[in-house]
Amino acid sequence: MPEPVPPSMNKVNAMSAQPEVKYRKDYNAPAFLIDRVDLTFDVEETRTRVQSRLVMHRNPAAAPVADLRLDGSAVLLSVVLDGERLAEDRLRPEAEALTVLGVPDSFILEIETEVDPAANASLMGLYASGGNLFTQCEPEGFRKITYYLDRPDVMAKFTTTIVADRQKYPVLLSNGNKVGEGMVDKKRHWVKWVDPYKKPSYLFALVAGRLVALKDRFVTQSGREVALEIWTEPADQDKVQHAMEAVKHAMKWDEERFGLEYDLDIYMIVAVGDFNMGAMENKGLNIFNTKYVLARQDTATDADFEGVESVIAHEYFHNWTGNRVTCRDWFQLSLKEGLTVFRDQEFSADMTSRAVKRIEDVKHLRALQFPEDAGPTAHPIRPDSYIEMNNFYTMTVYEKGAEVVRMYQTLLGVEGFRKGMDLYFRRHDGQAVTCDDFRAAMADANGVNLDQFALWYSQAGTPVLDVTGRYSTVDRTYTLTVKQSCPATPGQSEKQPFHIPLALGLVGEDGRDLPLRLAGEAAALGTTRVLDIKQAEESFVFVDVPSEPVPSLLRGFSAPVKLNFACRDDELAFLMAHDSDSFNRWEAGQMLAERVLRGLIDAARAGQVLKLPQTFVEAFRAVLKDHAADPAFKALMLTLPGEGEILEMVDVADPGVIHTVREAILNELARALRGEWREAYDLNQTREYRPQDAGKRALKNLALAMLCRLDDIAPAEAARKQCMTADNMTDQMGAMVALRDRDGAERQACYAAFAERWKDEALVMDKYFALVASSQLPGTLDAVEVALTHPSFSLRNPNKARSLIGTFGNNMLHFHAADGSGYRFLEAQVLAIDAFNPQVASRIVRAFNRWKKLEPGRQALMKASLERLLAAPLSRDVYEIVSKNLEA
Repeated sequence: MPEPVPPSMNKVNAMSAQPEVKYRKDYNAPAFLIDRVDLTFDVEETRTRVQSRLVMHRNPAAAPVADLRLDGSAVLLSVVLDGERLAEDRLRPEAEALTVLGVPDSFILEIETEVDPAANASLMGLYASGGNLFTQCEPEGFRKITYYLDRPDVMAKFTTTIVADRQKYPVLLSNGNKVGEGMVDKKRHWVKWVDPYKKPSYLFALVAGRLVALKDRFVTQSGREVALEIWTEPADQDKVQHAMEAVKHAMKWDEERFGLEYDLDIYMIVAVGDFNMGAMENKGLNIFNTKYVLARQDTATDADFEGVESVIAHEYFHNWTGNRVTCRDWFQLSLKEGLTVFRDQEFSADMTSRAVKRIEDVKHLRALQFPEDAGPTAHPIRPDSYIEMNNFYTMTVYEKGAEVVRMYQTLLGVEGFRKGMDLYFRRHDGQAVTCDDFRAAMADANGVNLDQFALWYSQAGTPVLDVTGRYSTVDRTYTLTVKQSCPATPGQSEKQPFHIPLALGLVGEDGRDLPLRLAGEAAALGTTRVLDIKQAEESFVFVDVPSEPVPSLLRGFSAPVKLNFACRDDELAFLMAHDSDSFNRWEAGQMLAERVLRGLIDAARAGQVLKLPQTFVEAFRAVLKDHAADPAFKALMLTLPGEGEILEMVDVADPGVIHTVREAILNELARALRGEWREAYDLNQTREYRPQDAGKRALKNLALAMLCRLDDIAPAEAARKQCMTADNMTDQMGAMVALRDRDGAERQACYAAFAERWKDEALVMDKYFALVASSQLPGTLDAVEVALTHPSFSLRNPNKARSLIGTFGNNMLHFHAADGSGYRFLEAQVLAIDAFNPQVASRIVRAFNRWKKLEPGRQALMKASLERLLAAPLSRDVYEIVSKNLEA
């Protein structure tokens, strides 16, 4: 029986043949469909045999072909067609495929393969971790297990039987409902699972091992009882109660908000420490990175607790937006991911503070997605082509995709959006569909034309709104003129005008919102309006405006755009104090900070003394003294844009100057507001750990970090004491961050104690490695290289690689060291990781994406690293990112 070419031979470089590019325009319906899949796994850690029985038929909607081409790369043992074992002349093997020659219109195909989970370091397909076996099949991991039509538009009903040694693998899990179990002999047992719903192969899951479960139940709105199980290693069982509560919160919220009820008898989550992604929504059996399941007060921060709740909700929500209705092809990935991110954002906003959640989401978008939109790998939320699908699990597809979904709700209203969702499920339940199908459901349910809105799916880049306002004292009118544009991106030099919802208000002299009436309207319609921006330039005239207002533009960040408006500093301070829109209060502060940063960067380049404007200091003082404000909101208001965000503000960036300027501002704010920071630290102390006090902890720890910038031993000692005595990880990490860039005995004592105390807690050690990699102290690169040899570190673990190497790639000062040492280090690590896990390597190599943004010296050094990488044998994943960087 022929074997395919091993995938490890599919390396590419600049000298080899160019890898195949897949284009959305080339989509063809599958030539064959699969009605039913019966899988049997005979499980061993180094040798698992997989038998598949496929009931297939020719697709009448596709062009007829004589042969059946299957995706696959596992060791092939046998192929049986309608009871006849096929000889080699009926089979044509390829590197990642197998063609069965001359098949009938309908048939049963039986395939036996063998895989080695223990040797599978890519963590795709079936792999071993800690003596247990897990699968990850999205997007194209199922083909590593058996030969199949491994594409999302081929949906079938799966039955899975797992046979294994009962002592070694007492727990055997798969998709759907358990329908039977028993003993094969005295040592081996079997369990059978049936999934009653059709699904594509990327949603298949299997888990086998020694695990324990926290069990609970949920009663749906129709009265059905659903068993809930969260499976972990035995040592982690005491860290999953929060995750279980999150499951129940998500199930209840989805019923109340969207009328969506869970559809199986059991819902399971399994946590694994070796996992490329955050989590995976396999039908009924969600497999999670431990980072998003395990949370206990002493091992997880407030942000971790929120992350667990958010990601659990996200994967649960996929049951409908991704599983019951899935993607026709991988170009449509944002159909499920953008929509589900929006849903988990809305859930988290309802569970916490809507204002704070919105600000955090926009900060995340601007820090990571905006640079992606402006870089060499820019792509629309629905890409037109790809070399490696793994590379399109991006901020653009997910977070910008969520913003596009949010714009539907902004344009149609909450009720209109719900009507569109209801129609979408009525039309497409059980189908694999496209982004256009979703847009059509929104349009048809509300009787509106959304044709122009489709440009958000096809055009890359971040649109720019240039807005001007003019008040007429004679007519008592305020005219707002909006011009939109979008920068050129790879392959798209010209852009058509987007359909952009611009939410706004006009704030009067007394700080109150004015009623808004557009010329031609009979009466004012509220104090916040959404304008439909559709032209390259258009004007809107508001009437009955008693005096010149201060416009509050893009309220709630109503569209993922950049806004230019000539607002004076005093007007920004006015909005910071009075805007009724919480997001825009924060945004006014960010705009003021950006102006200060730009001015000081120019001054630093000119060799001038850096002096912080007093108005800026006073704005910070006013926020600190506002004791009625939400502490979490205050903490956000008092946080400067990060160095990566600042890099995007300037045309040619010098990372050293950016770092120096931001540090100078923070140091001056620490000195000038010493008393206010101390008061904030004292007033936000809490006697016991309560989840509802997360905002107080955030503000307290920000104040501690600012105080530790002073040449004063007292704050450092306070940080040391907090680190050593804290009863929760939020405060312990708050102290560690406060001491991270302050060399001295306090830091050394805390870091040594932390590493010793938590050496056996993998997720806590991830925090330690991130602290090492993000330090601004001299010798940080040396410390990172030492950490590579730490007993708790493993380059093969994605969480560890991301926490140490990925974090270092975001360290503005040391990654961008003027001698290029940071670039050479990352280059070497990318090559090392790419040898066994291309998916993780391709994420880390993106630290080079903005090389053309830098000043000439660093630009040349980064380019040299990219060229050396391109000359080396690379996976398709890394090759695509590196080659696009050099082509741009």
